[in-house]
Amino acid sequence: MAGQQFQYDDSGNTFFYFLTSFVGLIVIPATYYLWPRDQNAEQIRLKNIRKVYGRCMWYRLRLLKPQPNIIPTVKKIVLLAGWALFLFLAYKVSKTDREYQEYNPYEVLNLDPGATVAEIKKQYRLLSLKYHPDKGGDEVMFMRIAKAYAALTDEESRKNWEEFGNPDGPQATSFGIALPAWIVDQKNSILVLLVYGLAFMVILPVVVGSWWYRSIRYSGDQILIRTTQIYTYFVYKTRNMDMKRLIMVLAGASEFDPQYNKDATSRPTDNILIPQLIREIGSINLKKNEPPLTCPYSLKARVLLLCHLARMKIPETLEEDQQFMLKKCPALLQEMVNVICQLIIMARSREEREFRAPTLASLENCMKLSQMAVQGLQQFKSPLLQLPHIEEDNLRRVSNHKKYKIKTIQDLVSLKESDRHSLLHFLEDEKYEEVMAVLGSFPYVTMDIKSQVLDDEDSNNITVGSLVTVLVKLTRQTMAEVFEKEQSICAAEEQPAEDGQNDANKNKAKGGWQQKSKGPKKTAKSKKKKPLKKKPTSVPLSQTKQQRQKQANGIVGSEATIKEDEEEVSDKGSDSEEEETNRDSQSEKDDGSDRESDKEQDEKQNKDDEAEWQELQQSIQRKERALLETKSKITHPVYSLYFPEEKQEWWWLYIADRKEQTLISMPYHVELKFPAPGKPGNYQYTVFLRSDSYMGLDQIKPLKLEVHEAKPVPENHPQWDTAIEGDEDQEDSEGFEDSFEEEEEEDEDDD
Repeated sequence: MAGQQFQYDDSGNTFFYFLTSFVGLIVIPATYYLWPRDQNAEQIRLKNIRKVYGRCMWYRLRLLKPQPNIIPTVKKIVLLAGWALFLFLAYKVSKTDREYQEYNPYEVLNLDPGATVAEIKKQYRLLSLKYHPDKGGDEVMFMRIAKAYAALTDEESRKNWEEFGNPDGPQATSFGIALPAWIVDQKNSILVLLVYGLAFMVILPVVVGSWWYRSIRYSGDQILIRTTQIYTYFVYKTRNMDMKRLIMVLAGASEFDPQYNKDATSRPTDNILIPQLIREIGSINLKKNEPPLTCPYSLKARVLLLCHLARMKIPETLEEDQQFMLKKCPALLQEMVNVICQLIIMARSREEREFRAPTLASLENCMKLSQMAVQGLQQFKSPLLQLPHIEEDNLRRVSNHKKYKIKTIQDLVSLKESDRHSLLHFLEDEKYEEVMAVLGSFPYVTMDIKSQVLDDEDSNNITVGSLVTVLVKLTRQTMAEVFEKEQSICAAEEQPAEDGQNDANKNKAKGGWQQKSKGPKKTAKSKKKKPLKKKPTSVPLSQTKQQRQKQANGIVGSEATIKEDEEEVSDKGSDSEEEETNRDSQSEKDDGSDRESDKEQDEKQNKDDEAEWQELQQSIQRKERALLETKSKITHPVYSLYFPEEKQEWWWLYIADRKEQTLISMPYHVELKFPAPGKPGNYQYTVFLRSDSYMGLDQIKPLKLEVHEAKPVPENHPQWDTAIEGDEDQEDSEGFEDSFEEEEEEDEDDD
């Protein structure tokens, strides 16, 4: 282009500035996010929980048989190499000499702009004596002084400098590029083009293509889209799935197919070992031809899962495949729960009778299967088998005891310490202490329920069609805290007291979890509370409700004060008849203006109220969004004897109608919302809290709703001024349309 010049960095100094900044922007955040965490801290954590989780399979696999992992070492080497390069470039930049970017003859001669010719000559003589090469001065500096003197003493050069900033006159526009000159050298053109083509035509398309191919195959929960489609088809096909059918559908996931998942393996020995396991298990339906449920990979996954639930010993060659399959089960079951909920929503939205929603039993079986897979137990086995050293043989001693009939974990907790010790007398002292430590780590969750209608003046009044919000507060404690409470009660029993008081204390001691689950009586909460994943936002929601009520009260109060002021003015104004007549005349004149001003004030006030309410709603949404985004992915490790991976503790919370066997509210983590029934009356629902890891710890609580008729909207309500004005405008527009239609009819008659 004419009048433009491109200058490359011959010395390479500016290129070092660019390269240093580029490497620093990559190395600093990469170190923060990718530097491996301290492995010693993880080992210390595992050693601290060894007393409780020492017998778990996942614990033994992680602590006793650590798998060599070179990824952290590779990350450290790459990051250290990046920091070494960054420090080297920073050192090179610090050693580079800065070149003069602008040439100013006044600065060279140490003169102020606008100096006279005499001052320039005088300063030139002084600097010449100092920097002249014959006097031992700097030759380069002397040449700069001579050039500056020539530029300022010549009239044309000086005029060019003042107008164009250069003694030689206007120059071409130059652009500096922070790239070394050897890049554009003709000798290196082939190499530069090769590197450019390799980076932007090979590496970049491959990276983007692989990422895109993976993103279209997996969902947001890292589940294959094909698996979701398979689950949707079979859940829709089988409306009520029992446990056998559910296990069959679960094993049909494409995650177990080597064709779609490279981590899944298929060995030639499977053709021999899998039929042997099938003969040992029995009761496997192989007659139906339902691909992919009858494919070899699906049959293998189903057999391995059934062996895990039966706690059968399998060949060593299949143990790795079984561990891989079990690690995938919790996420796959959660995906199946999502599919069932989506189909229920679709069935509600459609009016077609042919579309049948899955039953509530199918959803509950998915949740039960998650508990069974984590604990390695069959459906109707005793929950006491989750504890260590409790096997089928000694379980009969516990469950068939003459004095104590222990069926669940809660029954075992409700016993006194002496009764528990006598019941488990067949265990040694060390084993008994281990059982008590494990039992003390089991969760003890209390559930408080409150139903209300948010965004309403009377939140406790549930009307037809209103949006009911059920706030559920979950408080997690441990069984060890229940032990402490029981010991304090037992100590109180030993003290001398009246017979009636002793009987009351005995009833309290025998209650425990049993009373909590059977009746509406509530036990005292412990002071120690641990947060649960699905802890609702009941506190901020109640605060916002109070804030809204305060705002409404403030609006009403301001209107009342305005009315009182108007009454005072009218009372003071009634002193004489002349003033009344004058006031009447003025009121007739200013009546229209006052109405307009009042109308403007009302509109302004309504706009302010709406703006405040919108800001309040936005703040609520921001708090809820922040609460959901900051949910920790780590809660409490689950005690599971036969699960190969450390499992965190999660819970499902939903509302259902047990009588109609319908799902009222989908499983949510924070709060439960659903529309009120369309007819007034009393409704009986049930709130379910189900664990995804433990068997026998689910909770069920009734929820009673009294639905009333919706109140009619008042016509002259102060908060509906804008709506009334809108209705008036609509009536005016309708009248205008009617008159316009009448005119058209008259025109047609005239024609």
